[in-house]
Formats: sequence, C-alpha cells, structure tokens
Amino acid sequence: MIKELTIEYLKHKDQDRVFLRFAPDKEASGLVRNFLNGKWSATQKAWHVAYEERIFEKVCDIFYKYGVKVFLKNTYIENIISENIVEPKAATALPDLNAEAFEKLKEFEFWMKSRRYSDNTIVTYMDGLKVFLRFYHNKAIYEITNNDLIIFNNEYILANKLSVSYQNQIINGVKLFFRIVELKSMQPELIYRPKRPKLLPNVLSKEEVKAILNAHSNIKHKAMLSLIYACGLRCGELLQLKPEHIDSKRHLLIIKQSKGRKDRIAPLSESIIKILREYYLLYKPNNYLFEGQNKGEPYDVRSLQQVLKQSLTKCNISKPVSLHWLRHSYATHLLENGTDLRYIQEILGHSSSKTTEIYTHVSTKNLQNITSPFDYL
Repeated sequence: MIKELTIEYLKHKDQDRVFLRFAPDKEASGLVRNFLNGKWSATQKAWHVAYEERIFEKVCDIFYKYGVKVFLKNTYIENIISENIVEPKAATALPDLNAEAFEKLKEFEFWMKSRRYSDNTIVTYMDGLKVFLRFYHNKAIYEITNNDLIIFNNEYILANKLSVSYQNQIINGVKLFFRIVELKSMQPELIYRPKRPKLLPNVLSKEEVKAILNAHSNIKHKAMLSLIYACGLRCGELLQLKPEHIDSKRHLLIIKQSKGRKDRIAPLSESIIKILREYYLLYKPNNYLFEGQNKGEPYDVRSLQQVLKQSLTKCNISKPVSLHWLRHSYATHLLENGTDLRYIQEILGHSSSKTTEIYTHVSTKNLQNITSPFDYL
C-alpha cells in the first residue's frame, strides 16, 4: 500500500474534479475506483473524482486504516473544505506500533482465532486496535485507562468525522482487547455513541434489474449477477459457492457458513438453473463455482464490482448501484409478489425479523393503492 497521497483541485474538461496523486499501486487504485467512483486521466496520469465539499474527509475515511498520509496540494480546496474544521489526525501518520503493542496484538489475534471469530471481525478489530495503540505509542498498555478511550474518541474519531459504525467497531474491539489481554474492564458506555442512521435499502425496478442482468453477453458475468439477484445473495456468499452447493433436482441453493456462521438454503428457479448449466458446461470450474484467472481460486470481488459497473454503463443507468442493491431488490420484489415476510427472513439469513421488516418501507405494492387527497381537490 502507498505511504502518502496528495489531493489537488483542477478544472478538467470544464468540470470541477479532484485529482488523487500517488505512486503506482494496484490496491490504492482499486479503492479509488470502487469507493470513490474514480476515473483515470491519461493526460494527468492520475486518478480523479467528482468534487464534493467534504472530499478530504471522505478520502481520509477510506485510507486511514492503511496509515496513508493525505496532503492538500493547493489552498483553494483547503479553504473550502477545512474552514472551521480541526485538521484531522488521520491526515498525518501515526507512529508505528511499539514492541509491546505488537506482541499483545498477536496474543489477542490468536485468542480470537481460537474462539472461531469470523475473519471479518478479526480484521476489523485488529485494524481498529492498531490505530488506537499507535495513537498511544508512548504509553504502556497497562497504563491506558477509560479516560484515554474518551480522549481517543474525541481527538481521533470525532475530529476526523469518522462514521458511527467505525466508532462502534473500534470501541467494541478495545473493550474486548483489554478484557482478554489485560484482564481490565473498560467502560465504553461513558462515551456517547449516536444511533446509526436508519437508511432505507436501495431498490431497483424489475425493468432495471432485467436490463442489468441482460447487459452482458459473457455467460459467466451474466450468471454471477443473475445468481445474486435470483437468490438474494451477499457478494461474499456468491464468491464462496462451490458446484456441490447447487441441488438442481430439488431446485435449492445451499449457502454454507454465511454471516453469523449459519447455513441456509434458497430456492432456485428453472430459469437460473438453465443459465448455470450453460455456464458450467462452458467453464467447468474446479473448486469454486466462479473462479478467477487462477484455477481453483475464487473470483475477485473487485472484478465482480467492475462487471456490475460495465452493466450499468451498457444499459445507461446512472444510479450508484452496488451489488447489494440486487439483494435488496430481490427481497422487495418477493414482498411485492406476496411472499410471507417470515420466508423472506429465512431466505436472506436474517437473525431478526426487524431486519427483514425494513423492506416493507420500500415496497410499493400497498402504497400504489393509496389515493392522495390531492386528487380530490
């Protein structure tokens, strides 16, 4: 990963654009392309993104966990986005981990693996703890108190305007770390934690979904996107599928050890089975159902995101559609077709019915039957 990145405001093809200049790096380029919708400029030889008022904070929010220094090249953009804002500490490099912190983190990681924590949870907690312990580089771990956690929350998380979800994740990780490694109880409840915003899921119309799925002539690309929608899969679940997880005789897809380490099944329609058969006969995957360039290895998530992006371009859909939109659309369309909410919960693998109930807020079936009083005026 790169060590530093420079933000520069420029007029590009009569548009306000923000250029991100850094040494050639595939991982950094992927972050800019996938999370900032970045475009490559051959003339400038740099990535550029749309100008936003808080673009500096947005870039820092993406690159902070990698310890990347973020600089502003010109004062124009700095004056616009940094007025009355304390310069985030994420824009400057924190000291490296000291030897004590490094050993303690190894001990904590081993403990989480022995308790079979999910890979995502381990990565999230470890990344957050590295930032926290680098913040207190010159302080012995046993000397860190609950007051230090409050200071970190104010001077790092809030000062950098980091997300509520990141705040909760890092605080939960710190709490568990000190309980297990230091046998000391921290009290994160003393920190005010705002509620996560309740956002409605993004849903596509059936016509839009059909256009996206039919945009690719490549059967592999079509099969991947179609299966996500046809079974309401998460991206990670699709990429971990194996040929034996398809039970075509019973018209079932078996999803093994998904979120929360749960197995579940989802119905397979005859239409999607037909597409999968056509794909299988042509590609003959060895290990995973959808493999990348190297046989036996799963398809890359960033490549799959690029497949979706190409579909959107081909069918002229300008919405910022992500792969998860297909899962949301599947659930909403099931609800609109009259499927019981309890079955939708089982198919999606939700632990709580409250999670599934959010789709009732975006289903248009009942809303379309409501007559506005405006029509009677």
